[in-house]
Amino acid sequence: MKKSILILATLFTMVTYAQDNKAQIPQITVNGEGKIKVIPDQAIINVGVQNTGKEAKEVKTLNDETIDKVLKFLKKSGIAATDYKTNMVSLNKNYDYDKKKYNYQANQSISITLKDISKYDEIMMGLNDAGINSIQGVEFKSSKMEALEKEARKKAMLNAKQKAEDYVSVLNQKIGKALLIADNSQVNYPQPMYKGGMMAMAAESDAVSRETLAIGEIEITANVTVTFVLD
Repeated sequence: MKKSILILATLFTMVTYAQDNKAQIPQITVNGEGKIKVIPDQAIINVGVQNTGKEAKEVKTLNDETIDKVLKFLKKSGIAATDYKTNMVSLNKNYDYDKKKYNYQANQSISITLKDISKYDEIMMGLNDAGINSIQGVEFKSSKMEALEKEARKKAMLNAKQKAEDYVSVLNQKIGKALLIADNSQVNYPQPMYKGGMMAMAAESDAVSRETLAIGEIEITANVTVTFVLD
C-alpha cells in the first residue's frame, strides 16, 4: 500500500514538474500589421425613402410608389437584379405629444452594389429623381477584396516575425515555431467625400458638370498577435 502511494506521489511530482517546465518555455509575443492600398472600383450605396402621414395606407402607398420608380430606374440603368436588394421595411404608429395625435411613418431602404463606379453621379441623380429622400451611407470596395485581404494577412505575419527577430537578435537568440496566432483584424471601408445632399444634387442637375466624389484609396489592414518559441 505504501509502495503504491509512493508511486502515485512520484508520478504526480513528475507531471507537475513537466507542466511547470512547459509553462516556462522561453517565448516572445509580438503584434504584426499588414497594409495594402488600392483604388476602389466598386461602391455600395444605401438609400431609403420615408413618408409620414395620418393614415397607414397613405404613407405605405407613397413609399411603394417611390420604390417602384427606383427599381424600374435601376433596371433601366443596367444594374443587375442581383446587385440591389431591400434591406428594411417598416410601418410604425407614433404619438405626437405636441399635437396630441397619432401619425404613421413608413420606411424602406435599399442597398445597391455599383460595379461601375464611373456611373456613381448618374445613379445618384436618378435615385433622387425617383423620390429617394435619404442617403444612409456609401462604402467603397474593390472587386479583388478577398485576394487583397489575403495579401494583407501575409504581410502582417511577416511583420510579426521581423519584429520578433529584431527583439531577440540583441540577446543572441533566434525565434522558433509559432505557439499561438490571433487574428485581430477589422475590415473598415472608407466613406466618400460627397458634396451636398440629395436636394443639392437636384439644384445642380442643370449646372456645369462637376466632380462630387473623392474616391481616394482603400486601406486594407490585417493585425495579428503571434507568440514564438525562443531557441
